[in-house]
Amino acid sequence: QVHLEESGGGLVQAGGSLRLSCEVSGGIFSISDMNWYRQPPGKGRERVAVISSDGTTYYYNFLEGRFTISRDNAKNTVYLRMNNVQPEDTAVYYCHTVYGGQSYWGQGTQVTISS
Repeated sequence: QVHLEESGGGLVQAGGSLRLSCEVSGGIFSISDMNWYRQPPGKGRERVAVISSDGTTYYYNFLEGRFTISRDNAKNTVYLRMNNVQPEDTAVYYCHTVYGGQSYWGQGTQVTISS
């Protein structure tokens, strides 16, 4: 059974850094593209970045340069490194993948940036 679990969220001051992790169980990680999404308070969910099974990355909403997505196939884990965070980065962050035509989400981790 596929399961995604995020960790690493918390309260950080503006300008600081944070690394989120998402561990994937179910035996699909090495062959799966992995996404990070976020949902700011009162807004819809938006995609942050994607990393393919071969390590190719793509960033949305001009976040490249501050955010870095990476993966460790030996640990079945995808990461999101967030640098120079700003109050507008406050959101619940989710990891996501699609496998066998089914969409899988983690429970989310709260990131709060104080000014």
